[in-house]
Amino acid sequence: MSRVLEDLLSLLKLEPIEENLFRGRSQDLGFRQLFGGQVLGQSLSAASQTVDPNRHVHSLHGYFLRPGDAGMPVVYTVDRVRDGGSFTTRRVVAIQKGEPIFTLMASFQGDEPGFTHAVKMPEVPGPEDFPTDLEVWRRHAHLIPERMRDKLLFDKPIELRPVTQVDPFKPEPCEPVKYVWFRADGPMPEDPQVHKYVLAYASDFNLITTALLPHGATVFQRNMQAASLDHSLWFHGDLRMNDWLLYAMDSPWAGNARGLARGHVFTRDGRLVASVAQEGLLRLRHDAR
Repeated sequence: MSRVLEDLLSLLKLEPIEENLFRGRSQDLGFRQLFGGQVLGQSLSAASQTVDPNRHVHSLHGYFLRPGDAGMPVVYTVDRVRDGGSFTTRRVVAIQKGEPIFTLMASFQGDEPGFTHAVKMPEVPGPEDFPTDLEVWRRHAHLIPERMRDKLLFDKPIELRPVTQVDPFKPEPCEPVKYVWFRADGPMPEDPQVHKYVLAYASDFNLITTALLPHGATVFQRNMQAASLDHSLWFHGDLRMNDWLLYAMDSPWAGNARGLARGHVFTRDGRLVASVAQEGLLRLRHDAR
């Protein structure tokens, strides 16, 4: 297991403080605020630790309320909303400096037979045909803001291989569709819940920027203010984060300084294992700082 992946798994494990109360470390990815995927993955971890292990998360819905501080730990409170005959519901609030920065609702269910169908995976070349995002960033190292350079150019716990190649500093308008292969950068524990925590973490990468593709815009513009507003994730079956997964994303709409993006996650053999939706703030500021 790589050191960066080991650090991520430790980050998602959380420290129990009291019943229904957990604390998680933070990581600085070089952005102005805490990475949304961190609080997603940690919130799901907190909720799952209060649920019967025979029930598995099938959906989560979260709202980002305030920017988080990447230099501080996060405290998670879990409300055991319901333990029903078939479903378990949990509410999680992530807190920094005494204020909520994120809130999550998650639902869990045991295995049960039923109708089955799924959309087909898009036909795209395999991950071996594409460079990693890290290799792409290194080619543009001189253009990356200095405060972000060290974070973007070092090894990451998630290996990303974009199929849709876009120059992050000189983008051209194109269709709002994006494909990215991704996997954990090393072996993973056998616990299937941990794989879902890591998918929740990784599902925040690349998604909302899909809404910028038709406009030839980038989050590296000095006048661009971008932030996740909410995030929904549905799990459709078991998955392994150390196997290649395809993230197929599109953006059906943008307006009023917001953008909507959707995603489907497929195994390499074409099985749909998760669906994602996110709305984000995409504001062009006139007082660029």
